[in-house]
Amino acid sequence: MGKSVMYGSVSVDGFIADENDQPGPLFDWLISGDVPLDESGVLKVSQSSYNYTRPYWDQIGVTIVGRHVFDMTEGWDGKPPGGVDHVVVVTHRPKPDGWDPEAPFHFVDGIESAVAKARALAGDRVVEVAAGDVGGQVLAAGLIDEVRMDVAPVVFGSGKRYFGSVHAQHLLEDPEVALQGNRVLHLRYRVRRSPN
Repeated sequence: MGKSVMYGSVSVDGFIADENDQPGPLFDWLISGDVPLDESGVLKVSQSSYNYTRPYWDQIGVTIVGRHVFDMTEGWDGKPPGGVDHVVVVTHRPKPDGWDPEAPFHFVDGIESAVAKARALAGDRVVEVAAGDVGGQVLAAGLIDEVRMDVAPVVFGSGKRYFGSVHAQHLLEDPEVALQGNRVLHLRYRVRRSPN
């Protein structure tokens, strides 16, 4: 079984978007280099960011998002982002009217069932959990193995928190990776497990 990774770009003060759900300069690092990150030619990063990000992206089999992100992106027009095979949407509402039943999107009620569905679909590949409220809930449930953050040099002051509404303390191991790119600091932590 692959690992579950909470992932997202984040401001230095811990926000993934401002109060209006706008990411502002959080993704500037994705267009601040000269190495193409994907086939689109739009995303161009530094060589160090490419060497860190591309192998990770290639491991992702399934992405878990909340209904809010799904609605904001209009479901990526039924095509999972970044070449991911499947998207699991955590929601208490039904699929949108007219949604293509063949699209590789799975609508699931609750984070435990979302993680179970994603793990079944991903096999030995990575289950990526989007940062924010859903990611924070999955972390709080003890279902995240690793936290990856692309820290952008910006302070929002307020907005949508990387860890959502998590209010309890969760310990991470020392960073396994701390790598500088153009307009970004890539960080990777394993989640510390409590001894049983």
